[in-house]
Amino acid sequence: MDFNELEAFVALAKALHFARAAATVHTSPSGLSRLLGRLEEELGVKLAERDTRRVELTDEGRAFLDFAEESLRRRDDLRLGLGSRDGRLRGFLRVYASVTACYSVLPPFAEALVSEHPELSLSVETGDPADADDAARSGRVELAVAAIPDGGFADLDSYAVTRSPLVLVASRSGPYGRLDLALSGNGEPERVSAIEAPERERKLARALARAPLLLPKAGLARERFDRWSRLHGLRPRVAAETGGNEPLLAFARLGQGLALVPRIVVENGPFADGLVIYDGGPAFGDYDIGFIMRPARTGPESSRRVRTAVAELLERAYPDGAWRSR
Repeated sequence: MDFNELEAFVALAKALHFARAAATVHTSPSGLSRLLGRLEEELGVKLAERDTRRVELTDEGRAFLDFAEESLRRRDDLRLGLGSRDGRLRGFLRVYASVTACYSVLPPFAEALVSEHPELSLSVETGDPADADDAARSGRVELAVAAIPDGGFADLDSYAVTRSPLVLVASRSGPYGRLDLALSGNGEPERVSAIEAPERERKLARALARAPLLLPKAGLARERFDRWSRLHGLRPRVAAETGGNEPLLAFARLGQGLALVPRIVVENGPFADGLVIYDGGPAFGDYDIGFIMRPARTGPESSRRVRTAVAELLERAYPDGAWRSR
């Protein structure tokens, strides 16, 4: 077996569909089916159960998937390490980012990378922002875009490049588009007097007790919401939980309830014109968004060299950014 076969198997294991996986690796469904047969013959085990409509990995297939992914990661690490010895980065730099981050946060880094390291390509994995720290921590990627908690991460370097408040959004024409809550304008914190603050908190609690809520399954925003709910004795009615913020905006636009998202997601999403944005104020606050990676001072020399080069590139691409844990 070779790396091309491993990449094809990983694509099939992720898609669980021959046509979609075949398109990813630029082959035909029948060619992918023959490749799977060759792997099974070489290994002497059945890797997947399949018929005309579905594909399902066997226990042996899931074990082989772990092997395939680890082999591809080690190959990429080796390429990066070898390519860094003469000061030039070559190969693929693995990055984890949400869909929104790909067009709101990542572009300056991608532009700088093309300019300074033309032989290094981005390999971007998209997913739930709540999983970004695990992707970086496990070594699945070299760099990830994440919400950065106050004080950063204890075991990861983090470079904050922007800040976004958490807001509540609803369909402008739906049943939750005219709530008695402060509207969020330009995203700047609203000045609220000490006398007004308790009443504002009570209004927010009453609104969230009545309206169905659309919340992220995990992550910093969900942690803050759950902590605030417990503090106010709120038993929220959760209409939907999603991995990632983009589906929350879609459900909110359909009038399904109030969605809790970072304002940057609303401003860069496709539904902004149809949404009303309520200021979360001090109840949920705001947080830094930026890049995280394993500490540049750890690991083999080749890895340290790559991370140091990436850190320097971040500083040039985002000169107003700030390290949170170096």
